Amino acid sequence: MTQLWGGRFSGPTDALMRQFQDSIRFDVRLWEADIDGSMAYAKALAKVAIITTDESTQLQAGLAKVRAEFSEGRFELKPADEDIHTAVERRLGELVGAVAGKLHTGRSRNDQVATDTRLWLKRQIVGLRQQLVDLQQVIIAQAIAHLNIIIPGYTHLQQAQPVRLSHWLLSYGWMLQRDKERLADLTRRVDVLPLGSGALAGNPLGIDRQFLATELGFATISANSMDGVSDRDYLLEFLSWAAIVQIHLSRLAEDLIIYSSREFGFIELADAYTTGSSIMPQKKNPDSLELIRGKTGRVIGNLMGLLTTLKGLPSTYNKDLQEDKEPLFDTIDTLNMTLPIAAGVMATLKVRPMAIDHALDSLMLATELADYLAKKGLPFREAHHLVGQIVQKSLELGTSLKTMPLSLYQQFSPLFEADIYEWLTFERAVDRRACHGGTGLEAVKAQLEQLQQLVIR
Repeated sequence: MTQLWGGRFSGPTDALMRQFQDSIRFDVRLWEADIDGSMAYAKALAKVAIITTDESTQLQAGLAKVRAEFSEGRFELKPADEDIHTAVERRLGELVGAVAGKLHTGRSRNDQVATDTRLWLKRQIVGLRQQLVDLQQVIIAQAIAHLNIIIPGYTHLQQAQPVRLSHWLLSYGWMLQRDKERLADLTRRVDVLPLGSGALAGNPLGIDRQFLATELGFATISANSMDGVSDRDYLLEFLSWAAIVQIHLSRLAEDLIIYSSREFGFIELADAYTTGSSIMPQKKNPDSLELIRGKTGRVIGNLMGLLTTLKGLPSTYNKDLQEDKEPLFDTIDTLNMTLPIAAGVMATLKVRPMAIDHALDSLMLATELADYLAKKGLPFREAHHLVGQIVQKSLELGTSLKTMPLSLYQQFSPLFEADIYEWLTFERAVDRRACHGGTGLEAVKAQLEQLQQLVIR
């Protein structure tokens, strides 16, 4: 088979050049979108009498056979297949004869590939959204199961204030909710049909582009043919979204790696998501989480790579744009692994309450002392300074804030009374944070209910 563009040339393409420029090795996964687009285009050609109704029927029947070959793993790629478009058209010609050559009338590979990629990505987004929901639901389930467990909350990786374990869990549920909302928003810009833009100047045959959009399930059509074939903003936006998702997963992984370490021991990871050491028999390594963290670099790199590819391109279509697919495919492949793995890790981890209780340090209640004094009228800045001195004395004496004698407290301020010890419990400390978004029990229950309602929409 000669190339679609071969009439202008008298000599063959260099063999290495063919290998360099052919994209079939990676864009073959667009086969279903390409066939769907071609079937719709055959109908559109018949609608404006460029081909007959019978010819349109022949083309659609042939394309259905090509679809079946792909679906059943029987499709055979040939050396002359440059990309998925030429592969499908070549096989269509073998099945239905010369009428296959009419399918490309008024259509360019430029608007064809733009359509295929958008259609394929739209379908991938449906699955990715569900995986976000699955992970959110696992997080919610764990939060409900451990509603009354209090853990150290950290800033700068130093113990700061006590919080509910469920509050920490739900912080990731809200990150994922924003990811879901961003995905819905960017989907509007993916859901634009470029087919009918031709190579760059539009279609000369009166093709009904709105008909094509309806056939292929697109919400709208591109407004400018030059922009239609060259626009890759939607891919940049998707890759940016994916990088943010992967960063959220990486942060979750980092917390879980720390919390599962021997020094913390707050959780234990299931055997299904850990591995051992080739030399140290005692090891149980959090490889699932380390790989989630590690793969974040490649997802960010895919975004940076495409940004760099696009930054200096003249309008409209340039062969550089062929470089958009591998980062897209790799990113989706990565997310299709990391999201379910993260959900599996979260669903199977075991919380270790005794280790958590042992880690709770009364110094985390220092803010309670400052708040206590502030409620009695002492300016908070003065209270903060005073409590800092109390903490220093506690460390010098080797005593906890909860067991320090009242007489010693009163040496620092006469505002301290016997009721100070009611403030120095972890349970009361968390439940004082009862405002919306806080770590108090009722506040956490409220955000649980709020997130649950958003997740099921």
